[in-house]
Amino acid sequence: MNHVLEHDTLNHRITCVVDGLTSVLDYTLADTLMTITHTEVPPVLRGRGIAAELTRFALDAARREGWRVRPRCSYADAFTRAHAEYQDLLA
Repeated sequence: MNHVLEHDTLNHRITCVVDGLTSVLDYTLADTLMTITHTEVPPVLRGRGIAAELTRFALDAARREGWRVRPRCSYADAFTRAHAEYQDLLA
Protein backbone atom coordinates (compact mmCIF):
# COMPACT_ATOMS: atom_id res chain seq x y z
CA MET A 1 0.00 0.00 0.00
CA ASN A 2 1.46 3.32 -1.00
CA HIS A 3 -0.36 6.33 0.38
CA VAL A 4 1.03 9.76 1.02
CA LEU A 5 1.83 10.17 4.68
CA GLU A 6 2.28 13.64 6.08
CA HIS A 7 4.42 14.47 9.08
CA ASP A 8 3.29 17.50 11.07
CA THR A 9 6.45 18.02 13.12
CA LEU A 10 4.99 21.03 14.94
CA ASN A 11 2.06 19.03 16.34
CA HIS A 12 3.91 15.69 16.53
CA ARG A 13 1.41 13.90 14.30
CA ILE A 14 1.67 11.68 11.25
CA THR A 15 -1.44 11.36 9.08
CA CYS A 16 -2.61 9.29 6.16
CA VAL A 17 -5.82 10.00 4.21
CA VAL A 18 -7.44 7.00 2.52
CA ASP A 19 -10.88 7.15 0.91
CA GLY A 20 -11.40 10.57 2.48
CA LEU A 21 -10.77 9.26 6.02
CA THR A 22 -7.79 10.26 8.14
CA SER A 23 -5.68 7.84 10.13
CA VAL A 24 -3.23 9.24 12.69
CA LEU A 25 -0.21 8.45 14.82
CA ASP A 26 0.53 10.89 17.65
CA TYR A 27 3.76 11.17 19.59
CA THR A 28 5.54 13.41 22.02
CA LEU A 29 9.14 14.48 21.74
CA ALA A 30 11.40 15.25 24.69
CA ASP A 31 14.95 16.02 23.60
CA THR A 32 15.70 12.96 21.50
CA LEU A 33 13.02 10.64 22.91
CA MET A 34 9.98 10.01 20.74
CA THR A 35 7.10 8.51 22.71
CA ILE A 36 4.41 7.10 20.45
CA THR A 37 1.19 7.73 22.36
CA HIS A 38 -1.66 6.92 19.99
CA THR A 39 -2.41 5.25 16.67
CA GLU A 40 -5.91 5.38 15.23
CA VAL A 41 -7.36 4.04 12.00
CA PRO A 42 -11.10 4.44 11.26
CA PRO A 43 -12.91 1.08 11.62
CA VAL A 44 -13.79 0.84 7.90
CA LEU A 45 -10.09 1.09 6.99
CA ARG A 46 -8.74 -1.43 9.49
CA GLY A 47 -6.98 -4.50 8.19
CA ARG A 48 -5.41 -2.65 5.25
CA GLY A 49 -1.96 -2.10 6.82
CA ILE A 50 -2.41 1.60 7.46
CA ALA A 51 -1.43 1.47 11.14
CA ALA A 52 1.71 -0.41 10.13
CA GLU A 53 2.53 2.26 7.52
CA LEU A 54 2.08 5.03 10.08
CA THR A 55 4.24 3.23 12.64
CA ARG A 56 6.97 2.36 10.14
CA PHE A 57 7.01 5.99 8.96
CA ALA A 58 7.39 7.22 12.57
CA LEU A 59 10.16 4.75 13.34
CA ASP A 60 12.02 5.58 10.14
CA ALA A 61 11.75 9.30 10.99
CA ALA A 62 13.14 8.58 14.45
CA ARG A 63 16.07 6.71 12.93
CA ARG A 64 16.85 9.57 10.53
CA GLU A 65 16.74 12.10 13.38
CA GLY A 66 18.79 9.95 15.78
CA TRP A 67 15.90 9.65 18.28
CA ARG A 68 15.21 6.81 20.69
CA VAL A 69 11.63 5.49 20.76
CA ARG A 70 9.27 4.56 23.55
CA PRO A 71 6.12 2.89 22.14
CA ARG A 72 3.38 3.60 24.70
CA CYS A 73 0.59 2.93 22.21
CA SER A 74 -0.37 -0.77 22.26
CA TYR A 75 -0.22 -1.05 18.48
CA ALA A 76 3.21 0.58 18.22
CA ASP A 77 4.47 -1.62 21.05
CA ALA A 78 3.28 -4.79 19.30
CA PHE A 79 4.70 -3.57 15.98
CA THR A 80 8.16 -2.92 17.38
CA ARG A 81 8.18 -6.30 19.14
CA ALA A 82 7.35 -8.01 15.84
CA HIS A 83 9.94 -6.15 13.76
CA ALA A 84 13.49 -6.83 14.84
CA GLU A 85 14.84 -4.14 12.52
CA TYR A 86 13.50 -1.47 14.91
CA GLN A 87 14.70 -2.96 18.21
CA ASP A 88 17.80 -0.77 18.26
CA LEU A 89 15.60 2.36 18.49
CA LEU A 90 13.85 1.33 21.69
CA ALA A 91 14.53 3.34 24.82
